[in-house]
Amino acid sequence: MKTFEEKWTAWVDDELNDAERAEFEASLDDRGAAEREKSQAHKLGALLKEQLQPRAMGNEEFFHHQLRERMAAESKQSAPARAAGGAIRSWWTIRRLLWTGSASLAAFAVCTFFVLRQQPQPDQSQYLTQILNAQVDPKVSPYATVSIFQTKQDRVTVLWVDGLKSLPADYAAK
Repeated sequence: MKTFEEKWTAWVDDELNDAERAEFEASLDDRGAAEREKSQAHKLGALLKEQLQPRAMGNEEFFHHQLRERMAAESKQSAPARAAGGAIRSWWTIRRLLWTGSASLAAFAVCTFFVLRQQPQPDQSQYLTQILNAQVDPKVSPYATVSIFQTKQDRVTVLWVDGLKSLPADYAAK
């Protein structure tokens, strides 16, 4: 279903059939004012069509001449390339691409070697040494027990602290 604005525009442009036009004109409150507005819209349209004509293109032949000259120059430039087998020479020849690719791969390998070079890991980390050397103060937590489980093959150490009420202040600072 069309909105009022769509019906209004179709009525002004005389695009409604007889039944739709009669129904729309019956729905108007002031048909005389609507007819005046319709005639003013037609007058405005005619004035705009009269006054806003596209201007004629000047120097049309000169424009076509420039295009023809440019096309001729481009065809002369590409004629030697077609005569030489159709191959257009480029700065990126196959040999240069191979050298650039191999140099890039070599630079990547060198950077990867220096960045990802692993240093041998000691048997125990410095953190595990601190944990093994730490003792629970019996005054703070008299029933605290510390159990340490280690597996060297997986490099895992589990520290199980049971009954500890709080950590010493010097341990928390590390």
